[in-house]
Amino acid sequence: MECILLDLTLISATDLKDFNILSKMDVYAVVSISGESKSKQKTPVNKYSGPNPQWNYPMKFTIVESAVQQNQLTLKIKLMSDRSLGDREIGEVHVPIKELLKNLGRKKLEKRASYSVRLPNGKPKGTVNFAYKFGEKFTAPAPNLHKVEEPVMAYLLGHAVLSYGHPPHGGAYLYPPWGGYPPQPGYGYPPAAASPGYGYAPPPAYAYQQLQKPKRNGVIMALGLGARLLGGLLIGDNVSDVGEMASYDADGFDF
Repeated sequence: MECILLDLTLISATDLKDFNILSKMDVYAVVSISGESKSKQKTPVNKYSGPNPQWNYPMKFTIVESAVQQNQLTLKIKLMSDRSLGDREIGEVHVPIKELLKNLGRKKLEKRASYSVRLPNGKPKGTVNFAYKFGEKFTAPAPNLHKVEEPVMAYLLGHAVLSYGHPPHGGAYLYPPWGGYPPQPGYGYPPAAASPGYGYAPPPAYAYQQLQKPKRNGVIMALGLGARLLGGLLIGDNVSDVGEMASYDADGFDF
């Protein structure tokens, strides 16, 4: 792109608004080109200058010619009072760069100019004096546009890597190891504990223990089983005896 070098020397200011009552103002100026974010430059502070500071401070600015022709750039001079309790703005001067280039004409010699200072309330008060000239045109490289690349997802070393785009060299994709990927850290708040219902705490857990029977129970059980068998035998014998007696009565006796 075509650019032009602007040489500017801020000479002085006269009859500025004096905001100090008991002492003289310490005045400095901040110069920039509107539309150029990195063009701000500052003069030294002129101590005890009052309303008539002097600097004779040279500055250089690189401006784009197409922006000048489209009247997109403005020279901005802000006058400040340096104070221990906080600096205070005195006033500003705004001059279109296209106007400066037009007033210079075809001659490349340095030219002086004076512009009125506008107070913060918009009223004119004071004058700023500076000298300027434009250098020869030159071609500057266009600013690099940062390319936004697609995001890449990667896992810890030792695990398969997945990415957007082409497969890795060798023509095969990598599969995750047995057991899956390692757990990833969570975001936000920790997970809440699971609850079986709404608004109720889970019921307490009960522990069950298998009761062991004492060894003597086996003997008792054996004795009980033997007693049952013996009782059954006795009952069976009695029933058999009663049956035999009934049969004898029916055959041998006559009631």
